[in-house]
Amino acid sequence: MPAAFAILAAACGTVGEAASSVAGKDGLVIGVQGDQPGLGRQIGEPADGYDSYEGFDIRMAKEIARHLKVPAANVTFRRVASKDREELIRSGAVDMVVGTYSITPERKTKVKFAGPYYVAHQDILVRKSNPASVGDLHDLAGERLCMVPGSQSFQRVRTEQSVSAVPVEAEGYTDCLNKLVAGDLDAVSTDDLILAGLASEAAKKGDYMTLLNAPFSDERYGVGLKQDDVDGCEAVNEAITKMYQDGTMRLQLKRWFGPTGLDLTTTVPQFEGCI
Repeated sequence: MPAAFAILAAACGTVGEAASSVAGKDGLVIGVQGDQPGLGRQIGEPADGYDSYEGFDIRMAKEIARHLKVPAANVTFRRVASKDREELIRSGAVDMVVGTYSITPERKTKVKFAGPYYVAHQDILVRKSNPASVGDLHDLAGERLCMVPGSQSFQRVRTEQSVSAVPVEAEGYTDCLNKLVAGDLDAVSTDDLILAGLASEAAKKGDYMTLLNAPFSDERYGVGLKQDDVDGCEAVNEAITKMYQDGTMRLQLKRWFGPTGLDLTTTVPQFEGCI
């Protein structure tokens, strides 16, 4: 191969590699949750519209895209179910997922995580009247607990903590809240930010909940990327760091969760390694 042609081929390869990373894309498809008040909730149509979702995670996704220099007009949101996140990333159907995506050893074998951008804690939500008298994790034994397919939260109670709660399946956490309000559940246990959003949403309708403030895990919210996207991971970490440094993170946490009384953390978490 002539030297000039080899140089040209190498240069073309570099461009292709950059385009395969979120750090080099002109447009982004971002997977988000659509049923989590305060974090990621669909509020309009079209379902992929830039302004069709609201919440803390949605703000994080928009700030990351802005840091990557992707115009808002080129950002598409795709609503994803928890159980589908890894497959959608690996297939390329989404470029990244920003949606209460807890970093776990099992998930790290399938996708790469930037961040975490926040560390939440699993807790328990009950009706204010709390007829089951659930006061802490161990009181969930024998009680009806919400289970969302693809979420680790129920298994963390049942398997990791060895508490024999009774599973009641729901489509998502808004569905969990509806079942809790209707009396079809005794409790919902997942990340405290999700529970705070659900409690706020219920209160708007006159249904009052109690967050037990009995945390029993760290939930490191990461940004899911393709396994080989090291450049993208580093670029997203830079975006997250900047959000903590310039006050964006403090502002958004206060906006979405300040009224709930949660003890919010406003210092940069320890990141996962990108390599």
